[in-house]
Amino acid sequence: MPQREAQLRAWLESGCGLRGFRMAPASGDASFRRYFRVWPAERGSLIAMDAPPGHEDCRPFVDVTRRLEAAGVHVPHIHAQDLEQGFLLLEDLGDRLYQGELNEAGADRLYGEAVDALLRIQQGDPGGLPDYDRGLLLNEMALFPDWLLDVHLALTLDAAEREMLRTTFDWLADSALAQPRVLVHRDYHSRNLLVCAERSPGVIDYQDAVLGPVSYDLVSLLRDCYVRWPRERVAQWRDAYAARALEAGILAREDLEHFPRWFDLMGVQRHLKAAGIFARLKHRDGKDGYLGDIPRTLEYIVAVSAAYPELAGLGALIAQRVLPGVRAA
Repeated sequence: MPQREAQLRAWLESGCGLRGFRMAPASGDASFRRYFRVWPAERGSLIAMDAPPGHEDCRPFVDVTRRLEAAGVHVPHIHAQDLEQGFLLLEDLGDRLYQGELNEAGADRLYGEAVDALLRIQQGDPGGLPDYDRGLLLNEMALFPDWLLDVHLALTLDAAEREMLRTTFDWLADSALAQPRVLVHRDYHSRNLLVCAERSPGVIDYQDAVLGPVSYDLVSLLRDCYVRWPRERVAQWRDAYAARALEAGILAREDLEHFPRWFDLMGVQRHLKAAGIFARLKHRDGKDGYLGDIPRTLEYIVAVSAAYPELAGLGALIAQRVLPGVRAA
């Protein structure tokens, strides 16, 4: 038995008082965190999180859990914690991920429930959270040339292309920073939302929450790197959210005319980041399971670029040089 798993079992027994339990891997993610489903002898299942302290810090997860619970969001309740060892014992929200549940018949209901939860998140307390500032926005977009273009595709860009990326990234950051600021989950998509029997959806993987642009989580949800919907339907869901956000005081009336543009450009920023992360997961972390999601992610950028002259250079670069290389690889 691996050492970390043995340590976790010992903590569940001594620190949590569990006896005679069964334990099996539940899931992993793109970080070093691992999750185990635990079946104690006389109660329902629980989830044990293993976050090795040398690589992960449980404190942000605990902090954001408290904030989201206070806002009425269904997040995994923390039953026990050992921050020094990097162990948490959590409520089990099940395994019915949105990704496997979304279909034509049920999408309106599921996205409606996800927007309900998002509005609660955005009204949560963001005090003291990291700021989604210009530096962070630009560093995220830099993952696209650094990992996807340079490492994964070995593309050589000339000086004009490098300058185009620099000015485009600055312009996208300007748009993000012009938006109202709220608590941002930062990974609000179909692999982090679960269909639950009560208070659906369950929300997970929010430990990187920040104070940031109001459109960020919505574009993560509706222009998901793992699920794609027709543009017209996405626009309907986007506009329905905006109306609800206006009622909740999250958006002001004058924000409504800007919101579609904010949404589009925020999506480009996020998809540049995501494409770079997927390549980094392959080449730095040895996880190639995300490579198949890169084309969909880049296709979003090409589609949006067609509507904005400022994105013409980026759209052309991706359509003519990046997507063909990704598909060939």
